[in-house]
Amino acid sequence: MIRTFKAPLIADSIAVQTAQVSFAAAAAAPALRPIVIRFGRVGDMVMLSPLLSLLRRRYRMPCWLVGAGPWSTQLYRGHDDIEQIWSLGGRHTPLLLGPTWWRVLWALRHSGKSPVYVCESAPSRRLNRIKGLLMLAGVAPERCVFLPEEDTEHRIDGLLRFGKQTPSALQAAHYPWEEVNPAPRLMALDQDRLDCDAWIRAQGWSGRPLILVQPGNRRSMRQYPWQRGRFDAKAWSISKWAKLLRRVHESLPEAQIVLCGSPQERTLLRQIRDVTELNDAVALNLSLCRLLALCEIAHSMISVDTGPAHVAAAMGAPLVVLFGNGSPSQFLPRSFCGAPVIGLGGAPRVRHVDEISVQSVFEAWHSLPTRSNRLAGLQLAQTPA
Repeated sequence: MIRTFKAPLIADSIAVQTAQVSFAAAAAAPALRPIVIRFGRVGDMVMLSPLLSLLRRRYRMPCWLVGAGPWSTQLYRGHDDIEQIWSLGGRHTPLLLGPTWWRVLWALRHSGKSPVYVCESAPSRRLNRIKGLLMLAGVAPERCVFLPEEDTEHRIDGLLRFGKQTPSALQAAHYPWEEVNPAPRLMALDQDRLDCDAWIRAQGWSGRPLILVQPGNRRSMRQYPWQRGRFDAKAWSISKWAKLLRRVHESLPEAQIVLCGSPQERTLLRQIRDVTELNDAVALNLSLCRLLALCEIAHSMISVDTGPAHVAAAMGAPLVVLFGNGSPSQFLPRSFCGAPVIGLGGAPRVRHVDEISVQSVFEAWHSLPTRSNRLAGLQLAQTPA
């Protein structure tokens, strides 16, 4: 009797045995706590979320995150991918100036064999400070992986590819990686949700659709009003914002329009509100915690290419983003739950956001699906009319 297909059977058996050996090696390897260092702004830190998820699953322990500015702690409080967050005084704070630097130095010195992922590319001026910190902490270079120079792919895809690299001190077979959702996942704490609900009631907005508008960005916070449009490629003119908000109000008159921004953007927000001349438009300075909770229930957001747009997408808000000379293929916000995110403009076709028409923004916003006034898993109580 002639037997056939022996070779494939043997090959399959070898593959199974190899997989079993690899699985056993991975199971025997000790769990490690990955350390992620990124001195980024709000949007940069939001886009780290998929990388943190990948590293937590790969090394079987939640991450330590070293960031700059207060926003890292506000964004990732209670997040299951992170065990500890250190927020340094600022993105450009000199090395070892301030108590947090010394706490980070002590933690790194006692971090054992944990892998260190430095998410600053070679051209970054912050990279020298990070290397100095690692040297003072006695972290061996073999434990570290450094982000390569930025490519043309989406920033999140580049970070995930980076997370699949392995420090030379470790064996890649011992820490296999698995694919994760390539969209950021943030969460609002229950107390922030309850506080937000109470705040909405106090404003008299219960039951009304909330449309968030983010007209400013980091450049608008640094410039005088007469410089804003000239030097800021993300600055849409005040007259265009006013025309758009009037169109939005005509389309959805029951909605409350909320102009969002930081304290430094207060003047810009008030100028837009005053020119709009709508009673149903307000200008507010929102903390990140309040913004997270609002984005979770908002009808939609209209924003320039800036950090709060990434927050809104991560919290599931339908979103329209206006791009100036940035590229949507690299920076378009991503929604973890699949909510629509529409990007308009951007390089190479558009070099300044003011080239985008009011009509195109309105049509994009109008195409967004209706979203119910609901917190994640918690129905907001409605105030009787």
